[in-house]
Amino acid sequence: MNVITRKARMLASAVAVAVACIVPLGAAQAQERDVTIAVSIPAATHGWTGGVVYHAEQAEKEIEAAFPNIDVIVSTASSATAQVSSLEDLSATQDLDALVILPFTSEELTGPVEQVKANGTFIAVVDRGLTDPSIQDLYVAGDNIAVGANTAHWLADQLGGEGQIVVLRGIPTVIDDERIKGFSDVIAETDIEILDIQYANWNQDEAFTLMQDYLAKYPKIDAVWANDDDMLLGVLEAVDQAGREDIKFALGGNGMKQVIEMVKAGDERTPISTPYPPSMIKSAIYMTAGQFSGQAPMRGSFLLDAPLITPENADQFYFPDSPF
Repeated sequence: MNVITRKARMLASAVAVAVACIVPLGAAQAQERDVTIAVSIPAATHGWTGGVVYHAEQAEKEIEAAFPNIDVIVSTASSATAQVSSLEDLSATQDLDALVILPFTSEELTGPVEQVKANGTFIAVVDRGLTDPSIQDLYVAGDNIAVGANTAHWLADQLGGEGQIVVLRGIPTVIDDERIKGFSDVIAETDIEILDIQYANWNQDEAFTLMQDYLAKYPKIDAVWANDDDMLLGVLEAVDQAGREDIKFALGGNGMKQVIEMVKAGDERTPISTPYPPSMIKSAIYMTAGQFSGQAPMRGSFLLDAPLITPENADQFYFPDSPF
């Protein structure tokens, strides 16, 4: 079954155009002006961002090798404050033609990115959108509403439209808000009760601690939605340590290869996931490079769909050599 949707095809087509545009053009290549593209991303604080760093560094090597007049500068930050400082340093020391940014948090980075934009810099935002979308020239992300809604539809069907569940949120960002909205809107149409919903910051250890609190507080939980596969691993560890057998389903999202292995094996508690590939940062960098090479304007919003990953189609989403 072909699970690539129209939106995914749009992204694939745009990336293909960008790749074609940055293929070396011989003598014509030398005539193009030098271009500096800064890439600002969170450090590898968990599995998904580890994948982001990996794919950003791969894009840096490939683009600079193929197109010597383009300088790609990859900068990582361990917090929103550090990312703001990094942007200030980059702007002060570099004449930036473009900024590709995956914001650590949406609200704290919107103002600093707007200041960079004021210098005439092309802005490409990935994954965690800014609170003011008008700042960005290009936006590349997964469909977070669908990540939440598709998971909720499946869970509601499996629970027969009733039961008690707990939810773990990520970091306060636009994408977390979207995932929660997609999930909550579907659940609101059922008799399923959300007992508790708190932040665990897309962190396995924090999810483990929060899930321990949930387990101590609620004697009966039918299912858990962890919003993200890193958090899901912490949830599963806490549930297993507590020996709780009332929890029928523990679900995450993002398509971590370790979780897809569970899906492939037909795990009863975690039989599905949803894709949210960290390689989207690489797509955005290629598309941004295409903006400055070969007269290929790259503007607009490109969303990857979030179909359910099931035992029947899991092989299509499983990449054993990937860091995530």
